[in-house]
Amino acid sequence: MRHLLPTLIALTVLTAPARAQNAASTTEQVKLAVIALPADLRDGATAMIYNDAGELVVGRQGTNDFICLGDKPGDERIQSACYHKSLEPFMARGRELKAQGKSPTEALEMRHQEADAGKLELPKEPAILYNLMADLKDFDPEHPHVSLYAIYVPYATAASTGLTEKPSAPGAPWIMRPGTASAHIMVVPPSGGHVH
Repeated sequence: MRHLLPTLIALTVLTAPARAQNAASTTEQVKLAVIALPADLRDGATAMIYNDAGELVVGRQGTNDFICLGDKPGDERIQSACYHKSLEPFMARGRELKAQGKSPTEALEMRHQEADAGKLELPKEPAILYNLMADLKDFDPEHPHVSLYAIYVPYATAASTGLTEKPSAPGAPWIMRPGTASAHIMVVPPSGGHVH
């Protein structure tokens, strides 16, 4: 399980179960994919994991409102990113653009343009993303700590929310990318928030 590491922007999204993986390895990958979520949301989340070809595939179809991207092999870090399903059009489009060779900056700019033009669906209500990142040597799956929370509020600004554009104190919320389609409220726990 520890050799698998994720990214928020994946190469490809398929709908078939991960191939060339036995049930135990898929089960472990699914467990790790959803670890950023609060414990009561994990069992129902859709978990997307990487197969042996490096493709992001559905390892488990969920029953609740969350989609989680699991670990991708390749470095010494571990990551679990889980977000509300209303963010999926925006996130999936990012993965598509990455697969086309676009840089993260280009993919973000293109999604902003598409959203501004009404061609890309955005959440109609605030929608959260939980992100857990850790070095493998420091990672304890029994006591995971969320690295950040991002609450997407498209086109929100500092003025519309009363938030600052930088954290005013350790752990304080602030608004990132204000006024854009991907505007979101950031909360970074000072030492990682324990997941209950």
